[in-house]
Amino acid sequence: MGGMMDGNGMGNSFFGGFFSFGLIFLILIIAIFLIARWMMKPNAKEFNDKERGESSSKDVLKKRLASGEITEEEYDRLKKKLDE
Repeated sequence: MGGMMDGNGMGNSFFGGFFSFGLIFLILIIAIFLIARWMMKPNAKEFNDKERGESSSKDVLKKRLASGEITEEEYDRLKKKLDE
């Protein structure tokens, strides 16, 4: 009678189901942790620009010159000011 059932009537699926749920829960917790860590990690380029400070300011000047916002004279004047 019962064939696959053990003495308590729960069968082997109880332990398989319980441990499968625990494994899925553990994977979910690890995934949440890794996603949170990835989201909080500073972007390497942004971090380097902040460290360099003046280089990123020069990049902004170059972009403004290229877009025609400032003239070459203004660019030279502002670049010298940044070099001080």
